[in-house]
Amino acid sequence: MQANAPLAVEVKHVSKAYGELHLLHNVSFEIRIGELIAVVGPSGAGKSTLLHVLGGLQPANSGEIRLGGHLLSGLSGNALADFRSRKLGFVFQQALLLPEFTAEENLLIPALIAGNDHETAVTRAHELAEILGVAERLKHKPSTLSGGEQQRFAVARALMNRPDLILADEPSGNLDQNQAHDLHQLFGELSSKFQQTLLVVTHNPGLAAKADRVFRLQGGTLGEISLSDLQHEPPNP
Repeated sequence: MQANAPLAVEVKHVSKAYGELHLLHNVSFEIRIGELIAVVGPSGAGKSTLLHVLGGLQPANSGEIRLGGHLLSGLSGNALADFRSRKLGFVFQQALLLPEFTAEENLLIPALIAGNDHETAVTRAHELAEILGVAERLKHKPSTLSGGEQQRFAVARALMNRPDLILADEPSGNLDQNQAHDLHQLFGELSSKFQQTLLVVTHNPGLAAKADRVFRLQGGTLGEISLSDLQHEPPNP
C-alpha cells in the first residue's frame, strides 16, 4: 500500500445501537486503496456489526460512510443491492458455497447477477482460481473440497466483480493451523501484489500481524494499536 494512495473508505462519526446496547459509538477512520486493515477485540464487542454496517447490510444510526467516494446512506433498495454486488466482496467464517453447484459455478453466480456476460465471467473465474492456487478444483462440488480450498473459492467469489473493498469476518476461524497460515499469506498477497483493499475482523494474531494497521474495538470505540500491543491482546474465550 502506497502512503499517498487515494482513500477507499471514509467513516465519520458512525454509531450503531440495538436498544440500550451501544456497539459502535462515534467511530471514525479511513482506509486507503490497497491497504489491509485488521480489527480485533473481545467477543461481543461489535466487530461483526461494524462489518455489516460498512457493507450496507445494516444501517448505522448516525454518521457517514463513503466507499469509493459514494455515500452509502444515500442508497437503498435495489440501488444498495446493486452497489454491494459491484463494489463490495464478503468473506465469512464459513465458505457458504452452494452445495449443488461446482466451485466454478459458485464463482460465476455473482458475476452473472451483476450483468457480466458468461464468457467474461468464465475467464475471470479461471484467472482467479489460478492466482489462488485452486484451478484444478474448479469442476468439483464443495463437498469434495478441503476447508482451505473452500475458503479460497470463497475469496475468489468475493473478488469476481473487482470490488473496491473486501470485508472478511473471521475468514480463517474454521481452518486448521496450516490452512489458516496459507489463507493469511493469501490475504497479504492480495493487498501487497494486487492492491486489493481489505478489512478483516479476526481473533487470529497471525492474520492481524499481516495487516498494514490494526484497530481494536471495545466498549463501542475503535482505536489503532501497534503490533507490540497486538502481542499482548488477551485471548478470546
